[in-house]
Amino acid sequence: MDRITQALVAHQRSLLKCNKCTQMVGPVVTGEPIRSSVYLIGQAPGTREGLAGRPFAWTAGKTLFKWFAKIGLDEEAFRQRVFMAAVCRCFPGKNPNGGDRVPDEKEMNECAGWMNAELALLEPQLILPVGKLAIGRLIPVNKLKDVIGNCYTCEVNGVERDVIPLPHPSGASTWHRVEPGKTLLLQALHLIQRHSAWKSVCNL
Repeated sequence: MDRITQALVAHQRSLLKCNKCTQMVGPVVTGEPIRSSVYLIGQAPGTREGLAGRPFAWTAGKTLFKWFAKIGLDEEAFRQRVFMAAVCRCFPGKNPNGGDRVPDEKEMNECAGWMNAELALLEPQLILPVGKLAIGRLIPVNKLKDVIGNCYTCEVNGVERDVIPLPHPSGASTWHRVEPGKTLLLQALHLIQRHSAWKSVCNL
């Protein structure tokens, strides 16, 4: 195990003990401590992910991994080769009006420290934010159609990184299944497939 992987393992041990946010519902959910040049950012785990102990473990994950399988990595390979993170690492709980509660700014800022530490350790060449909440942590976003299908160079922790945003694969959303979302998603996947960092993890 190399030095960076050892640091990631130690980082995750601390992360798994986190209980800073009183409204969040544990356990902490995180991907494997994998040294990778590609870093995926989800929004927050749902109710199923905590039980499964891994991100994107249910319906949305099935859709997400179908997208990545089209460009070279099935679910098993993706989980072994790409670092999977999230804006918030615990389930935010249910909204009284229905659906999952959206984490507030304080909660997102509390969890940002974990993400910043991971980015500093990994120094990824390619970042894949999934869903509007995750995209908004890196680039301004009003409507998904304005950002999906493009590659951005963003300063992350003082270093420029490529960012290719993706829509959320939730079954409750039709955005990625109808136009223009369907075409824009394909454009985004094509950009990922052509990126040198993606090629490097595919060829491991």
